[in-house]
Amino acid sequence: MTEAALPLLIEPEEFAAQRDGVASLLLVDVSSPDAYRAGHIPGAIHLPPGVLQHGAPPAPGRIPEQARLDEIFSYLGLTPDTHVVAYDDEGGGWAGRLLWTLDAIGHRNYSYLNGGIHAWRAAGLPEDTEITQPDSQPVSVKLDTGPIAEVDDILPRLGDSNFAIWDARSADEHNGLRSGSARAGHIPGAINIDWLELIDRGNAMRLVNLEQLKDRLAGLGLTPDKDIITHCQTHHRSSLTWLAMKILGYPSVKGYHGSWGEWGNRDDLPVA
Repeated sequence: MTEAALPLLIEPEEFAAQRDGVASLLLVDVSSPDAYRAGHIPGAIHLPPGVLQHGAPPAPGRIPEQARLDEIFSYLGLTPDTHVVAYDDEGGGWAGRLLWTLDAIGHRNYSYLNGGIHAWRAAGLPEDTEITQPDSQPVSVKLDTGPIAEVDDILPRLGDSNFAIWDARSADEHNGLRSGSARAGHIPGAINIDWLELIDRGNAMRLVNLEQLKDRLAGLGLTPDKDIITHCQTHHRSSLTWLAMKILGYPSVKGYHGSWGEWGNRDDLPVA
């Protein structure tokens, strides 16, 4: 049998038809525990979303430390040949965070199941309630800092015409009307598109039309020729914006894992 090559963005029907032809497939459900127990795609391994973040204030969204990453991917049994397909129950934020984390450990064999469990159900595909255990094995990962943005990647480039920031928080957060940090507002020059605007609730939580999204981003100055950094409060919501740009072929995209949790709690950083 010829091994199927899965695209970065895959529809439920496509995945259902091709999954048996994928060697070393790892299907990961990054939904809430209750949602996973209520029904998931057969063979999916559950990964609690919170383990993908460091969890410690003031910037709980930072990537976990090396030892914790080793534990996570040892539990999942990740190998260099593993093709990971990720999905969730919220339209792609947590699935995107898992794929960004894979990118950050240099693992590029992955796909996002468009719409997650909602699109799977809408397609009338089978579900399971039995907990699937992973084929765990020791894994030692190595961070690739390329996809990870830090303050030092942002501060010197504020005002640079070849650089842009996508703030994926709500308009109220961006405009300083509410904040999860000590200070309210946004990084100077950041462009605000709420991550929820990427999710088509009328189409089973799939991504919105990608060509229209690309045109919208270009109209706001978020173009593929720029180095782009995306963030929210904890780089959960902005993981979906990172993923959308990867799907659209943007070559230089980083996720700022400190996000507003870090920036908004530091008195030495500028706020607009």
